[in-house]
Amino acid sequence: MAAASAASLPAKILELIFSCLDLTDVLNCATVCKSWHNCLNDENSLVWRVQCTRKLAGEARKGDLLSEVPSYKAKLRAYYHSFNPGDCSRNVYVKQNGFTLHRNPVAQSTDAARGRRGFRNGRHAWEVWWEGPLGTVAVVGIATKNAPLQCQGYVALLGSNDQSWGWNLVDNYLSHNGDHQGNFPQCNNAPKYEVGDKIRVILDMEDNYLAFERGYEYLGVAFRGLPDEQLFPAISAVYGNTEVTMVYLGEPLDG
Repeated sequence: MAAASAASLPAKILELIFSCLDLTDVLNCATVCKSWHNCLNDENSLVWRVQCTRKLAGEARKGDLLSEVPSYKAKLRAYYHSFNPGDCSRNVYVKQNGFTLHRNPVAQSTDAARGRRGFRNGRHAWEVWWEGPLGTVAVVGIATKNAPLQCQGYVALLGSNDQSWGWNLVDNYLSHNGDHQGNFPQCNNAPKYEVGDKIRVILDMEDNYLAFERGYEYLGVAFRGLPDEQLFPAISAVYGNTEVTMVYLGEPLDG
């Protein structure tokens, strides 16, 4: 009887109640009944705005960082897919905005970081961009949980083993298992990456491939035959004080 009464409350009242809950409880409420699910289905509602205010830094909420992310719930989702402060090289740290990685000026070291969440199914897209010099090696791609996150020297760490796949933006080479997999994109005189350019990474775990876009131009599939295991967004960098930002976008749009 009480559950039925709660389900019949006006949406505005439900919003106020749900806004007082933590995120775990909000997600559980969405599964209780159709009425509660519909209330929480509005990704720009008060509930999701409050959750964003609690979790995201003001710089992330109010600046241009998440300008491509359309709703409060999507911004919150992006945060939970951002760089993992506990899963990166000791020579890097995640800045207060929660989305940008800073590499300390350590000589003769290559340093990497993974996202908070990996994927074993579905289709996913995220954007990555360098906010400082690339140096001699700057790689974007994916990695398993077993891929190393630091090594000596300046190398394409992401792609240097069988646990990672990477695109070196400096020389436009693809790497996996320590081998060059060819130029990318596959065209004559492909333009080099410029600091600030947004690279959109597309991971399809249904057809097991990794593709890239740059400036909304689809560049093609970089790697096929990816393994059926959890794969994480990842980058590796070598330049001191360079910064890299990653923003998860959700399921990619076709066409």
